[in-house]
Amino acid sequence: MRRRAILLLVLASLLSTALVGAPPAAPAPVWKRVAAGVEYRWYDIPSARGTARAHLLSVDLSDARVSTGLLYPGVVAARSPLSTLADGAGAVGGVNGDFFHLSETQHPGVAATGAPVGPAVADGRALKAAVPDGQRFGPALPPGTNARQVVGVGEDGLARIGELVLEGTVSAPQGELPLGGLNQYALPVDAVGVFTKDWGAASRARATCGTDTQRSAPCSQETHEVTVRGGKVVAVAETPGRGEIAPGTEVLVGREAGARELRKMAVGDQVSVRYGLVAADQDAAYRFAVGGYPVLRGGEPLAGMDAVTPAVRTAAGVGNGGQRLLLLALDGSPVYRNGLTVVELAEAMRDLGAADAVNLDGGGSSTLVARKEGAAKASVLNHPAGGTQRAVPNGIGVFVRPDAP
Repeated sequence: MRRRAILLLVLASLLSTALVGAPPAAPAPVWKRVAAGVEYRWYDIPSARGTARAHLLSVDLSDARVSTGLLYPGVVAARSPLSTLADGAGAVGGVNGDFFHLSETQHPGVAATGAPVGPAVADGRALKAAVPDGQRFGPALPPGTNARQVVGVGEDGLARIGELVLEGTVSAPQGELPLGGLNQYALPVDAVGVFTKDWGAASRARATCGTDTQRSAPCSQETHEVTVRGGKVVAVAETPGRGEIAPGTEVLVGREAGARELRKMAVGDQVSVRYGLVAADQDAAYRFAVGGYPVLRGGEPLAGMDAVTPAVRTAAGVGNGGQRLLLLALDGSPVYRNGLTVVELAEAMRDLGAADAVNLDGGGSSTLVARKEGAAKASVLNHPAGGTQRAVPNGIGVFVRPDAP
């Protein structure tokens, strides 16, 4: 009798569900206003492996009150949590930026610099150039792309994805040398690079390790360093040094053929260093730019990308002719940690209306922050994969004029 009663109860429950209908689905996420021209929402992306949760900032660059900029700790070779960077700069929101030199296990005695891979521009000023392709971190590059790719906003106020190339020279009594690097943790073989106050206090030794095609290759045995202050050589050394570089001072680091050229300089020589980052494919200069791995071009995912390996990822996309910037970070909490493949990420950005997009650093770095209504500081709105924010070298910041309602 007891089993019969239980069976009757189950049947009654099923009949009731059939008559009344299944429980209502959770309401679809809606946009939440962060500030004038900036909105936030989360949404779920199904995949064969489960569900990925995406956190999204939509930024209307056609609104004159809205602007964007590079978030960074004040120097290239340093790191800080994204929320700290956003609050320090007064941003209303943002995401983490470029892949970076997080660890150094292949060159004993050489410390990781924390410096990013690609070019960086802040307030229209060139901070750093890209490392050689073989020295970068992140997924394998799609064919036809390189480590010089960036996402940013031009002086015309429009978002764009392009390529920034270093152009520079070192002029000395002995002749003129091409400049092969600017504030970067890896220099091309045979090159001369310049380090400025924007580099920070980190050692410059890592810049002479590895090769253009192999990050793990040994450090160069032929190096030289020249310090230039006020246009005059004030010191020379056989190995790269470390420590803060004073304003008005440039430190030239050479490897192989570049080192041999620098050895021709002597204390007291007059030396002029000129450099800049030039947009390879566009006329407008960048107001800000950060390195990124291109995944979407003209509304189509790039060929040759990984369609197998899922991960927690961050992306930035450009839509509406550059008037819309889409900043996305996946959730890293355990239930969503499977994430998306690079191809799936590209498709997700396309579905959001992006014509072009880049993949930014992911995994424990993936972070999206925004100010909640009435708050004075930014909150982390996704769940970082490591449980807490990872210190990162840069990010994309969104700003709204303080007088904007």
